[in-house]
Amino acid sequence: MHRRSLVPALLAAALCALAAAPPAAGGGAPGPDAMADTGGGSQVITAVAADTGATRGTVTWWERADGRWRERGSAPARFGSGGLVEGATRRQGTGTTPTGIFPLPYAFGTEPAPRGTSLAYRAVEHDSWWCEDSASRAYNRWVQPLPADCRAEESEHLADYRTPYAYAMVVGYNYERPVRGRGAGIFLHVNGSGPTAGCVSVPADAMRRLLAWARPERRPHLAVGTAGGRTALTRY
Repeated sequence: MHRRSLVPALLAAALCALAAAPPAAGGGAPGPDAMADTGGGSQVITAVAADTGATRGTVTWWERADGRWRERGSAPARFGSGGLVEGATRRQGTGTTPTGIFPLPYAFGTEPAPRGTSLAYRAVEHDSWWCEDSASRAYNRWVQPLPADCRAEESEHLADYRTPYAYAMVVGYNYERPVRGRGAGIFLHVNGSGPTAGCVSVPADAMRRLLAWARPERRPHLAVGTAGGRTALTRY
């Protein structure tokens, strides 16, 4: 090959390789500086998937200091088996993870709180349930014991999920004023054996680190979104 034609050929090969490379987990979405709203506090956890059909992505935790957001850690994440969907239009039972920005009111677990945890932390006991019966007055709430108007078959017996609920944070999706049928029991928790039923999950060590890092006075929030499109993280 002549020297004159070598550079264009190498450039073309490099461009082809870049085009063929798979996108990074989470789609390389920007952090809190590019978001429309960060919840008003100084700690944000972002959970980003490449697109709405993805069941994997990246969780990153950020803290605002000296006038800018700084990354404090990250971990691979799993999402719902049905992918992600706009939180305001989600329907219960679809296996989708709602997108949006949500408070993290408290944490819980089948294991004791990790050292350094300062969020309110509830221990899972034998009669601890999360009511997901949309006809119940306790819809989308921790209940102990299960109330008469909340059907067990429509709810989660938390103690049955010792591994995924070893450590968990309650995600304030559809929580403050629950809309019947929109979804209940959305948590940030430890990985199970595969995609979730709508929660966000990370490895156990990442959950321990997150619980030691989160501070209630900093008003931590979870922001869930995609790298682009109608559910892009930057919209929230």
